[in-house]
Order: sequence, then structure tokens, then C-alpha cells
Amino acid sequence: MLKIKPTMLSLIIPVYNQEKTIVKNLENILAELNKLSYRFEVIVVIDGETDNSLEKAKSVKSQNIKVVGYKTNKGKGYAVRYGMAQSTGDIIGFMDSGGDIKEEGLSMLLEHFRWYNADIIAGSKRHSASKVQYPLLRVILSFGYQMIIRALFGLKIRDTQVGLKLYRREVLEDVLPRLIVKKFAFDIEILAVANHLGYTRIFEAPIELDFTGVSSITSRNFRSIVFGTLVDTLAVYYRLRILRYYDNTNKRKWRFDPELNFRVNTWT
Repeated sequence: MLKIKPTMLSLIIPVYNQEKTIVKNLENILAELNKLSYRFEVIVVIDGETDNSLEKAKSVKSQNIKVVGYKTNKGKGYAVRYGMAQSTGDIIGFMDSGGDIKEEGLSMLLEHFRWYNADIIAGSKRHSASKVQYPLLRVILSFGYQMIIRALFGLKIRDTQVGLKLYRREVLEDVLPRLIVKKFAFDIEILAVANHLGYTRIFEAPIELDFTGVSSITSRNFRSIVFGTLVDTLAVYYRLRILRYYDNTNKRKWRFDPELNFRVNTWT
């Protein structure tokens, strides 16, 4: 007898130094997901035990939440992939912690995912229905970076950097074992490699975002992130277009990290 896959959402929440906001953040995410018709799990990944985020996250009681992590900070990309490796959903996504991205965007991404029968749905600041409060200098830098992305990888979406995305599980099963980036440009690496492998049904969905409370763009930390993202992006291009590292013919060269080993789901 034919068995139908249940629709299951796995949402990864990477957390770094969020002890002041993580409880409210998780409560809001749970409240939003409970309104939807999807079964779901929320996998909270503590990216280094640098404050009390672990204890705070564990204080949120729900059968749908799992809190995991490790002691040493390894970067957002590593944290997201760590959570994805432990997921069970056939739709897998991640959402930045901190509350800058409003939880209501989850329903919009899921509706777009179903409507387009998508491989990937990316939250976008430039979608006509998005509600965004964003410093001008960030707008300018983001626009310039997206022009670079389009030129290097041919991605048609207008915004690749929002920390809210959904993926078909089959896409991640194929793409994740090939990846290298663990910090700055991990989302670009996923998008570029997926598109290169033929998963071209990549679309944007509207979000609500408020970045007015984020620390100054002129800070040393932000400059290092901008520089690191650009370097990682150029490295992805080099591996993709020059080395052809991500191609199936180079499978034996792909790096293997047992903590990030993405298991293939089996439906029973």
C-alpha cells in the first residue's frame, strides 16, 4: 500500500550570546508555529557556551523543542548545519535568533513553499510585500553585495542574506555533504551549490524585519563580518567555477565532519 509522507517542518534556531532574548524569541516562534497546520520540531543550537543561553533555552518547556549545542563557538553556518544534521522534517529551515525577524514570516514562507513547489524559499527584504526597517548604509552594502552574487553565481533572487530560509529535505541531502563554509557565507554556498546541481526552483517570500536595534554598522565586529563574507563568497566561486569541487566527480575530496553528517530520512 502506498504510504504518504507526513508534512513535517524542522526549524533550526542558531543561538550565540542571546541569554536576554532567547526565551521570548522561542515563545513567539512556538506561538506562531502552533497556529499552522504543519507538524513541527524546533532545534535550538547553542553555538558555544559563552553565556546563559543554554539554560535559558532549556527553560522553555515544549515537546516540540530540542536544545543541542557544543562548548566552543564555531560560527552560524556550522550551527545551522549541526541542527540540520539532527532534523527529521521533509521541510527544513533556519531562522536567526534575536527577534529582528518577525515570526509571522514563517507562515508566508511556508505558503510560498507550497505554492511554488519550491526547492528553496528565501526570506527577502526586497520583496514588494516585506516590511523592513533597515539603516541606509546597510541597504547600500546589501544592494552592492547582491549585485556581486548575481554576477558570480547567476542567482535570480534579489536578497540572499536574510536569516530565514526553507529547503526541501532532498535538496539538503544532496547539497550539505559538499559544503565547507562554517561562518559567514554559508547560506550563499548552499544556494549557489543547489542552483549548480539543478535545484533551480529558488524563490523569495516577504518578511517583516526591524534592524534598528542592531549595533552600529561602523563597529569593528561588523566590518570583520563584511570582509569575512566577501572572502568566503569569492572562495565559494573559486571552488564552484574553477576547481569544480562541488561536482559529483569530486566526491572523494569532500570533507567529512561526523557532527555535520546529514542523515537520509526514511519514511515508514
